Amino acid sequence: MLSEQQRVVVTGMGAVTPVGNDPDAMWNNLVAGKSGIDSITSFDTSSFNVHFGGEVKDFDPLDYMEYREMRRTDRYTHYAQAATIQAMQQASLRMEDEDPRRVGMVIGTGIGGIKTLLDGYMSLQTRGPRRVSAFAVPAMLANSATGHVAINIGARGPNLCPVLACATGTASIGEGFALIRRGAADVVIAGGTEAGIVDFSLAGFDVMGALSKRNDDPAGACRPFDATRDGFVMGEGSGILVLESLAHARARGVPILGEILGYGLTADAYHITAPREDGLGAFEAMDAAIAEADIDPGEVDYVNAHATSTTLGDIGETRALKRLLGEHAYTTPISSTKSMMGHLLGAAGAVEAVVCLKVIEHGVIPPTINYETPDPDCDLDCVPNVARQATIDITLTNSFGFGGHNASLVISRYTNGM
Repeated sequence: MLSEQQRVVVTGMGAVTPVGNDPDAMWNNLVAGKSGIDSITSFDTSSFNVHFGGEVKDFDPLDYMEYREMRRTDRYTHYAQAATIQAMQQASLRMEDEDPRRVGMVIGTGIGGIKTLLDGYMSLQTRGPRRVSAFAVPAMLANSATGHVAINIGARGPNLCPVLACATGTASIGEGFALIRRGAADVVIAGGTEAGIVDFSLAGFDVMGALSKRNDDPAGACRPFDATRDGFVMGEGSGILVLESLAHARARGVPILGEILGYGLTADAYHITAPREDGLGAFEAMDAAIAEADIDPGEVDYVNAHATSTTLGDIGETRALKRLLGEHAYTTPISSTKSMMGHLLGAAGAVEAVVCLKVIEHGVIPPTINYETPDPDCDLDCVPNVARQATIDITLTNSFGFGGHNASLVISRYTNGM
């Protein structure tokens, strides 16, 4: 039996995404099956093979920071700052009421301040070394967002920046969960952030053959589990949760949105970019999360799949889920919200954790849109095209990344007794 100090609950959440710049806006669009994927507007893609992505729209960083601060930081930090402020506001978390040494930060990223890096290199090449910004290095570092947000709010507890490619967001929440469970913090602000839609990244993923090339239909390009899928779609944004020990949340008297029950983290040890076709590493991450949650796999009511719309990835995850769920595999709803947002890389898992909490809150499962042609190798219930009402108490969310990183979380409805 876990103590109230060891149980980890969620009291706030924030999100900046291609389908909405706060959790409610995001949720309403996901349930409606609305895609946020469109032609890229932030740079000229005319010479590229791919012209579309899941860009954040109508976002003003000045709503969350001063102009000078905005100029000295990268967009991926802007997104993290915004999502953190949203989450803290929902949690009614005021740092003046907290011991700052007991408030931690775990905000990860896949590629960090890449726009700052590229702009700085261009300045070096065209204007010389003395014209490189003095803020270039701190703005581009992967840990800049978690450090910057900690400075802004005054959090002096453990501060980490996991970098696990596309598994980053889920792993960041998992590591925040672990910090609280082992008594290193009372509160952890945890999640992921990414602003990687730049020319270099788009070109790099394209020449790998990883991206969809459906330029004539951007909104229909990301089609997880569909037999005609042809690659993932780049996205950007941030997802942040406020995690607290149950004892701390109860002492503050704040509403509890859900509970983190288990976390699994494994490696494929197989290939730097390709997943194992048998899904073994993915299965082992899910199995570890289920074991720590101390539940039976059949108790999982919903899975938010990693499912990026790649040929091998979706098959491997399907096989892993069949191995995990056994006889329940065909009756457990499994959807990929990436079909509407694209793949937010290091932020994906954190945003999808917000989705899981919303599923529990509203009793609605967002669909996997663009599902038209069944794939016999991906034959599970992917909640095709239309949202579905259901009572959901326990969710599982997956993230798998280049390097063979696999991360899974079990997120549940909060109940008084455990």
